[in-house]
Amino acid sequence: MRADLDIIQDWIPAGSRVLDLGCGNGELLAWLRDNKQVFGYGLEIDPDNIAECVDKGVNVIEQDLDKGLGNFADGSFDVVVMTQALQAVHFPDRILKEMLRVGKTCVITFPNFGHWRCRWYLATKGRMPVSDFLPYTWYNTPNIHFCTFEDFERLCLEQQATILERLAVDRDHRHGWASKILPNLLGEIGIYRVSGHSAMNRTS
Repeated sequence: MRADLDIIQDWIPAGSRVLDLGCGNGELLAWLRDNKQVFGYGLEIDPDNIAECVDKGVNVIEQDLDKGLGNFADGSFDVVVMTQALQAVHFPDRILKEMLRVGKTCVITFPNFGHWRCRWYLATKGRMPVSDFLPYTWYNTPNIHFCTFEDFERLCLEQQATILERLAVDRDHRHGWASKILPNLLGEIGIYRVSGHSAMNRTS
């Protein structure tokens, strides 16, 4: 299983109900079903990924995340997951609000545009960064809303969401002392667990 998904699975209780937004090929849901007896649904828009989900026996619904989660009732899932998709939706604030509505807790991962490599690239080259971490050029990237950890945590504050846990990891999903001290500068990917309540922690 992908390294980030291996981290996330620790935050998902056995036997829980899970909704995976942009579930890809269903890898996480299939693993959770087989190893943690989780019951889940995935939302996905790519036909090839949907076909792979079906092959794995994963419950999948073809759905555009930008159209919201109106087909799900309040609090209908124990955990709502969205990995590496927040920056690719048109209305990140709306989807976060919907996630907090339908899930008791939410797990979200996204690339940190405040990482020092991005800052250095912009400062020295004057162009949008292109790297293994951000492999697309500005005109063909699926990422339309870059944000930093600070941006995301401010959004959580606006939506009265509690940050329960946060990991700032590198491209190999390792989290060391440096990214704990200065996560917004040294963390390449953010992995957050949040719930729809008011208290929260702030980033460095």
